[in-house]
Amino acid sequence: MTREAYSHECISVGWWPGGGFSPIQEPAFYAYAYPEPPGCPDAVIAPAGAGYDLRMHEWLLPYEAVRRAADQDATLLAFAQSTYEAAANLGGWERTRLER
Repeated sequence: MTREAYSHECISVGWWPGGGFSPIQEPAFYAYAYPEPPGCPDAVIAPAGAGYDLRMHEWLLPYEAVRRAADQDATLLAFAQSTYEAAANLGGWERTRLER
C-alpha cells in the first residue's frame, strides 16, 4: 500500500501528540508532501503561527494556535488547504486531475 500511495504526488495532514524521540515535543498538526517539492520551507501558509520545520520536513501548526482560535474548524481547514495548495503549486501537480 505504501508503494502505491507514494508512487505519485501525496499530501498528508495529521495530528502529533508531541513527545517521544521526536524533536517536536508539543502537540501539533502536521502536513507534508511527498515527494517534497523545492520551496516548501519558504511557502506562505495559513494561519499565522503555522510554519515549516526543517528537521522534520513538515509544516506544523501548534495545537495551542488551534485551541485558542475563535473558529477552530476554520483555522485547521486553512492549514490543510494552504499546505495542499503550496505542495500542489510548488510541485506542479496536475490539479485539474486531482480536484473534483
